[in-house]
Amino acid sequence: MKIVIIGCGRMGSGIAQNLSHSNHQIIVVDHDNQAFNRLGPAFAGTMMEGDALDKETFMKSGVSRADGLAAVTGSDAVNIVVARAAKQIFRVPKVVARIHDPLNAEVYRKLGVQTVTSVALGIVRISELLTFSHLDILHSLGNGEVSIVTFEIPHTLSGHTVADFTIPGEIQIVSLTRKGKTTIPASGTVFQTGDLLHIAVEKNSASRLKSLMRST
Repeated sequence: MKIVIIGCGRMGSGIAQNLSHSNHQIIVVDHDNQAFNRLGPAFAGTMMEGDALDKETFMKSGVSRADGLAAVTGSDAVNIVVARAAKQIFRVPKVVARIHDPLNAEVYRKLGVQTVTSVALGIVRISELLTFSHLDILHSLGNGEVSIVTFEIPHTLSGHTVADFTIPGEIQIVSLTRKGKTTIPASGTVFQTGDLLHIAVEKNSASRLKSLMRST
């Protein structure tokens, strides 16, 4: 995946290093050339000095061809402008933004942009949001301990049951929508191609959910 990261502070550099280790194509943009020192000599991605609000810099970052973008500068205002442009103008599939003021979360939500706050949680959280291509994060609860995600059943998983995707205390299917009708499914409910699931997943269990989707 090609992922653009705007801002190379603690969070931005952490995300870049995390995703680079997973062999994603990473482009990091920051106005301060010294910020790239945080990436370390082993970083294999691209570093671009420039102002993300500058149109030429933004275009050179490859945003028009990006699979995901993280706006994680020290400014909520900059992050919201960059995230909105990536989402609405360039149609980047996965856009995540860091916020410092929780009151801004509602603004982002209305724009369809996922948000995180704390640095420690944010590095892992944003990495998952950008690369979890089969799931759409609909809403995060609390401080991100639990997320509600949506997932459309492909033909390869048709015939499996709710029980196949349930891990008590970690992963729970909340609802199933089929042909416009939404129900709370029983553990024995059999999936059909095109079923839309809403799944509650504990933050440390996202990788287990991905494994279930690949192995069942």
